[in-house]
Amino acid sequence: ILNFGDKVKVSASWHPNGEDVIFISEADMYRKIGIFNITDNSTKWVLDDPTRNIEEADIPRGSEQIIINEIKNAQNKISLLDIVTLKETVFSEFETLIPLAQISNGTWISKYYNSKQPGDLIIHNANKIIRSVTEVFKKVDYAPNDLVKAENYTWNSIDGLKIQGWLYKPKVKPVGTVVLVHGGPTAHSEDAWDIDIQYFVSQGFNVLDPNYRGSSGFGLSYQEAIKESGWGGKEQNDIIEGIKSLIKDGIAEAFKVGITGTSYGGYSAWFAITHFPKEYVAASIPICGMTDLFVDYETTRPDLRGYSEEMMGGSPKEVPEKYHNGSPIFYIQNIKGELLIVQGAKDPNVSSENVRAVEKVLQEENIKYDKLIFEDEGHGISKPENQKTLLLKSVEFFRKAFNS
Repeated sequence: ILNFGDKVKVSASWHPNGEDVIFISEADMYRKIGIFNITDNSTKWVLDDPTRNIEEADIPRGSEQIIINEIKNAQNKISLLDIVTLKETVFSEFETLIPLAQISNGTWISKYYNSKQPGDLIIHNANKIIRSVTEVFKKVDYAPNDLVKAENYTWNSIDGLKIQGWLYKPKVKPVGTVVLVHGGPTAHSEDAWDIDIQYFVSQGFNVLDPNYRGSSGFGLSYQEAIKESGWGGKEQNDIIEGIKSLIKDGIAEAFKVGITGTSYGGYSAWFAITHFPKEYVAASIPICGMTDLFVDYETTRPDLRGYSEEMMGGSPKEVPEKYHNGSPIFYIQNIKGELLIVQGAKDPNVSSENVRAVEKVLQEENIKYDKLIFEDEGHGISKPENQKTLLLKSVEFFRKAFNS
């Protein structure tokens, strides 16, 4: 029902009245919000501001106002927009708060979270939490003081672009540093509780969670910048420059930095161990990561191939050099650090063919590696018992690599 051209992305949600559609349209490197009425086919633009990074908009049950999620530096900034007067007001003084439904005038139920607060449902007004619905800390065997707060950390990449990430520091002298790269790449890490991060920190590791170019949360131009060189381009330099910055600032120590991540994070872990010196990447744990972009294109779900083409500027037949240059499998001979391959055997996104292909080359190059295959997992390791196995193995692996 909404078509602004082949190159314009549109997302939408229903107004509770069943007649209006709230939609976000991408154009000219920013997003704007409109309302489409299915009765008279009219379209009204209600927020059109190129200086704002709007990522989500809808009208939840019990409300007549649009909830706008504007993300600034990977943080949610929620506001309310009256669709009649177009007056906009701040939703709440709380950060990392996602409204779900309005209970009564001024009272809401929302999802509340941050790095020291696992996702909780709360009832609140603009500046006061009335009560927790899920009472998450009554259901776990740890307290807020056992968790570490995310610190905002920034550095400049090779071309001067400012990169942001979240830094977590242990309460004891660090035994090393782990770079945990988010997937996507069209996603971003925020100030939110993460089981992997909190466990690594509890075991004495610094953790850097970088929002490299291509991440959402910093505007469309930042998100689209990854397409300039395609996968395996400057976004990987963003990550390595973050590691160099940590070493320069005395936070990390050379030869004691490891990298891990799932999906595109796993691909980045493959790229780092095959391209960067052991001084900066001493160990890598790629989880469900692409190794050969040609193989991945042919064996992934067919509906995902369009995303690969969008990121790379074409198919493998159209831009083979980009797919070759971005494939870690062609740089296996450069590996100097330790490697632990992790894969879900039932992964439909990044198939096990990626592992089979790269193992053949690793063996031909006589490069030692460890492997952990989860037969009952798909794209990512999600079952609690498997997560426990992976985290215990990861800590053991990094500790050994940093002390070798």
